[in-house]
Amino acid sequence: MSDWLTAPPPHPRIGPAGWLRALARGIPMAILTYLGLVLLLLLRLVEAPLFGPVRPWTPHLTQAVCRMNLALLGLRLRVTGRPMTARGAVVANHSSWLDIFVLNAGQRIYFVAKAEVSGWAFIGWLARATGTVFIRRNAAEARDQQRLFETRLLAGHQLLFFPEGTSTDSARVLPFKPTLFQAFFAPDLYRELQIQPVTVIYRAPAGADPRFYGWWGEMDFAPHLLRMLAARRHGRVEVIYHPPVPVDAFATRKELAAHCERVVRASHGG
Repeated sequence: MSDWLTAPPPHPRIGPAGWLRALARGIPMAILTYLGLVLLLLLRLVEAPLFGPVRPWTPHLTQAVCRMNLALLGLRLRVTGRPMTARGAVVANHSSWLDIFVLNAGQRIYFVAKAEVSGWAFIGWLARATGTVFIRRNAAEARDQQRLFETRLLAGHQLLFFPEGTSTDSARVLPFKPTLFQAFFAPDLYRELQIQPVTVIYRAPAGADPRFYGWWGEMDFAPHLLRMLAARRHGRVEVIYHPPVPVDAFATRKELAAHCERVVRASHGG
């Protein structure tokens, strides 16, 4: 395994001022997230029997909570381009757990995540409530997972997945794996679907390691979260929505994956 996956940047010890900043940011963010989750679950009690798998209300709440959390953290969001409105999916590079807030803030989407995430403390809890699609990278379950994708897409859900298959140090883009792209070539769907590549670029605070926001390898969630909350200042994150492409413009999943990787990598520069 290469050094960029195994050697996170050194972080200074958090002093008293850092702990105060962490509390000043963390408590409001926790309260906002908890209240947002409670309201979301209450809305689902009405939304689910009325609309079934279609969710006309709750994604707006998720988007608002994520935007407010970014503001409370102090991470500035800059958006270029427009999220697509067509039926289909979004693919993006993956740098950090912060991507959940950043990408939800810009677009009403549903993440596709590995099944293990559902068991993670805090993150798994939120993911389940907000409609994340959990999958296993198991060939034996590929057919069932494709049917699940089809059901969600037919309900009008825009799915978002990370083709790299793992988060990175935020300084580069890894090769896109074509496996999940196959779901969008279903005979009943592929002529109607579009895929939108999205590039996410984190800009570290002045003087900080360029990998400041990266969360990768064996890094634990709790210490990284604490460092984000305790930081004296934050940088910014740029989200670039590229033009969507129709699935039926590509002959195979590998061609579609390669196109999306080229577009994302060209804007990221890593």
